[in-house]
Amino acid sequence: MHTNITKIFSATTIGVDAHCVEVEVDLSLGLLNFFIVGLPDTAIKESRQRIQTALKNCGIMLPDRKITVNLAPADLKKEGTLFDLPIALGILQAAGLLRISKTFLDETLFVGELSLDGTIKQVKGVLAIACDAHKLGKKRLIVPKNNAQEAALIKGIEVIGVETLVELIAMLRSERPMQPTQYSHINRLANSYKEDFSEVKGQEQAKRALKIAAAGRHNILFIGPPGSGKTMLARRLATIMPPMSFHEVLEASKIYSVCGKLDGKPLITKRPVRAPHHTISQAGLIGGGSYPQPGEVSLAHHGILFLDELTEFKRDTIEALRQPLEGKTVSISRALQAITYPASFLLVAALNPCPCGFYGDSKKKCTCSAQHIERYLQKLSGPLLDRIDIQIHVPSVDYETAIATKTTGESSAQMFEQISCALNAQQNRFKDQALYNGSMPAQGIDNWCQVTPEGQELIKKVFDKLNLSMRGYHKVLKVARTIADLEESELIHEAHIKEALSYRCLDRHFEKMW
Repeated sequence: MHTNITKIFSATTIGVDAHCVEVEVDLSLGLLNFFIVGLPDTAIKESRQRIQTALKNCGIMLPDRKITVNLAPADLKKEGTLFDLPIALGILQAAGLLRISKTFLDETLFVGELSLDGTIKQVKGVLAIACDAHKLGKKRLIVPKNNAQEAALIKGIEVIGVETLVELIAMLRSERPMQPTQYSHINRLANSYKEDFSEVKGQEQAKRALKIAAAGRHNILFIGPPGSGKTMLARRLATIMPPMSFHEVLEASKIYSVCGKLDGKPLITKRPVRAPHHTISQAGLIGGGSYPQPGEVSLAHHGILFLDELTEFKRDTIEALRQPLEGKTVSISRALQAITYPASFLLVAALNPCPCGFYGDSKKKCTCSAQHIERYLQKLSGPLLDRIDIQIHVPSVDYETAIATKTTGESSAQMFEQISCALNAQQNRFKDQALYNGSMPAQGIDNWCQVTPEGQELIKKVFDKLNLSMRGYHKVLKVARTIADLEESELIHEAHIKEALSYRCLDRHFEKMW
C-alpha cells in the first residue's frame, strides 16, 4: 500500500500562551474519507466539510484517498477554526499538488479559517501566537490578511497576510511574491477621551481621591446618594492615568486577541474600561467555561474595572474578586488543565449607603432602619473592604455648585500634570519592577514607607479604634505614601496619615452603627 504523509506546523492558545500543534496528514489508498483525530472540538471536526468545499470551489479536486489528519500532541485540547488552513495545505502537500520545501515548513506556522469560497477568514489568538513564535522555534507566520497587522506588532517575525487559498497556493508555487507585512509601530500619544474632568462641577474631595487612586493605583469605592455623580467621576478616571507602555499594550491586546474582541483594531492602545452589569455571573466576571475564556477582570488588565451598584452583585461573585485583587492573576482549574490569566486592574466601585440611597444625605431623609442598612451592607465582607484602599463619601451637589456656577473645574490634563511627580517618584523607587504604591509588596513597606514619629503615634492610636487588620494597616501606609509623593516628600508626615485615614469612611460608618 502506497502512503503519503506530510507535516504542517500550526499553533493554539491556552490562556494567553501559544502551544505548537503538528498537523500530520496521511493519504492512503481507499475510498475518499476524511478523519480528524487529536482531541479536536466540534468546530475542528466540522472543518472537513469546509475544507473539501473550499478546495472544490478553488478548482482543486481531492484524489480518491482515505485522508487522516492528526493534531499532535494528542493530549492537548484544541478548539476553534484556525486549523482549517494548515489541514488544507497538508492535504495538498501530501497529494503532490504542492511542493513546499521541508525547511520552509519547519520555519513556518500556518493559521486561518477557510470560507466555502476559499477566502481565508480572521481567527482568534494570532497576537498571542506571534508573541511566542520565537519561543516555538519559528521565524515566519502565514495568517489571514485581517490578522496581519496585530501579528506584525512583534519584531523579528516575518508575517505574511493572505486573503484567499488560491493566492497562498500561488505564493507557495513561487508564481507570485510573498509580501511580508511591515512591523507595526505603536503610536503612544497621550490618551484622547471624550470625557473630561472639567465637566464635573463640585466634588473636590472625590476628585482629590481619584488623583491619589490614579497616582498610586489604589482601588477606590464611592459611597453616596443617587445622582451625586459617582458614575460620572468613575468614568473619567482613565483620563488622568498615564498612556500605556509598549509592554502593557502587548499584554492587554493579547487577551483581547485570544477572546476575538479586537473588533478590527490591531491593538488596545487606550486603557480598557470595563463596566459589567450587576447581573453578571461569577464565570463572566472572573473567567471560566468548559473551554475557559477570560472574564471581565482580565479584559480590564492594565485598565479599570468599574462595578456600579456594588451591593447588587451576588455576594459570591464579588467575593471571587479577592484573589485577583491581591494576586493580580486569575487561575481557572479544569479536569484536564489549569489556566492562568493576568488580571492587574484598578477597581472602581460605587454604591448607595442604604437601600433607599439617602442615608446621611443633607437633602432627603433616609427611610431605612438600622437593620435594613446592616443587611444591605452585609454583602461587603471585611476581607473585600480591606482590599479597597480608598473609601470616599460622595455627597449630593447643591444648586449653587451644579447650576449657578458657570466656571469649569480642573481639566483632566491639569490633574494629570499634578500627579506626574508621584508617578516619577514611583518609577525611581521601583525601577524596572512595574510596581505602584498600591501594589507595593509587604516586605518593601518598611523601606519605602518611612513615617515621622508624630505620624507613627497617630496610626498607633487608630489601629485598634478602627479594628484595622495588618492588610488594612498596610493600605493606610500605601495611600499615605502616595499622598507624600504628590507633595514630593520623602517622609510620610502626620498630615499624610490623617488624609489616608479619612479615606476609610465605611470603617467609621460601621463603628457608628455597631
